[in-house]
Amino acid sequence: MAKEFVEQITSQEENFSQWYTDTVLKTDMVDYSLVKGCMVIKPYGYGIWELIQKEMDDRFKATGHKNAYFPLLIPESLLMKEAEHVEGFAPEVAWVTKGGTEELQERLAIRPTSETIICSMYKNWVQSYRDLPLLINQWCNVLRWEKTTRPFLRTAEFLWQEGHTVHATKEEALAETEKMIDVYREFAENVLAIPVIVGNKSEKEKFAGAVRTYTMEAMMHDGRALQMGTSHFLGQNFAKSYDITYLSKEGKLEHVWQTSWGTSTRMIGGLIMVHGDNRGLKLPPKVAPVQVRIIPIAAHKGGVMEKVEEIRARLASAGIRVDVDDREQSAGWKFNECEMKGIPVRLEMGPRDIENNQAMAVRRDTLEKMPVSLEGLEDSMKELLDTIQKDMLEAARASRDERIFETDDYEVFKDVVGNLKGFVKAPWCNETECELEIKEETGATTRCMLVDEETHIPEGCRCIHCGKPAKKIMYFAKAY
Repeated sequence: MAKEFVEQITSQEENFSQWYTDTVLKTDMVDYSLVKGCMVIKPYGYGIWELIQKEMDDRFKATGHKNAYFPLLIPESLLMKEAEHVEGFAPEVAWVTKGGTEELQERLAIRPTSETIICSMYKNWVQSYRDLPLLINQWCNVLRWEKTTRPFLRTAEFLWQEGHTVHATKEEALAETEKMIDVYREFAENVLAIPVIVGNKSEKEKFAGAVRTYTMEAMMHDGRALQMGTSHFLGQNFAKSYDITYLSKEGKLEHVWQTSWGTSTRMIGGLIMVHGDNRGLKLPPKVAPVQVRIIPIAAHKGGVMEKVEEIRARLASAGIRVDVDDREQSAGWKFNECEMKGIPVRLEMGPRDIENNQAMAVRRDTLEKMPVSLEGLEDSMKELLDTIQKDMLEAARASRDERIFETDDYEVFKDVVGNLKGFVKAPWCNETECELEIKEETGATTRCMLVDEETHIPEGCRCIHCGKPAKKIMYFAKAY
């Protein structure tokens, strides 16, 4: 890699946090704004979000959900109706107290999440069992007054989607909660090429106001965890606070059952930290704004640019996101920038290649070089992109799996967590006091407990920390 590119990005081994910051800035994904804690998402970063949004939106609509939009501002009286929810978000809420030059009679919260404003509308929309289920998703921004921020991972304002559904029965709402976390899991693995562990959050870590929270947790390259998405079974907590009722088939007035679920632009942070290396980004083809970049060699020679344009047009017509780097920079500079931006495939085309009716393809994930025939190039590029997508998932899964440590020894636990070796899978008593002590002593938090293992605790198994009878098998890790 060219020296100037190496100097622009700190190595992961030297300082992973600085590597991340260097990468998101040098690859032109984001810039810092004049508003503290807020980022400007530049076209390259936003292009990734648009592809994420499209892939997810297709999945939501395939499962019967429709998009709507609700107000950014929430009256204080509405926010205060669900006590546990308010308490959970109170430190992060930003308030509007003035409209123009006039003091507002009631403060307005800038939405940290939309359960409250949406519930106030659902109360009017749901009257009968015939109105159910109500399956709505919203793409929007939210604001949470974060003290420590980092682009994509944790910013005051961020983009996300939030699903809010209403059901006649507890069983239907639970099924929806589980279905949507599985939609997220499939998306994370097959689109982002990120393997995730899906399970329940602890009582302490669940969403404020929820009965149960399902989460998907991914391991970053530095061994820390990142929560990639959550799905919440809200039970009837909000329904009772906001009096959302329906007339059942039997003519009885019943409270509804609800869910909410969401993912955000922090998934882009996960994408960077799972796949990236010391050369920069490494993007899975399905979310790469540019999947193939053609780099002309000796572009000044007759016929080169004409052939390059012909190939570009052919690939674009086949549905491949392709561009041509015809800037006045050296070929080596272009190669390195292409790698830094994580473009899955670069095609080098010069006079000799054209004479041989071929191009030189270079994979970003493995840096493998291979000649490819210009005959049938559309099909061979699609096949190569599919292969890269699958290989990136397999590589990420292998890397994660070798860094999951299953133990009941607290000394091993502390070594793994303290040295950021990965996740610890361990028996746990399921008590908040113990959970807080573990965090205080090691910095590790509970990430998730596997649903299918909750009832399969070996007889005589003891909590890794306090020694009480184990009730759960829990994943622990330091987290972003």
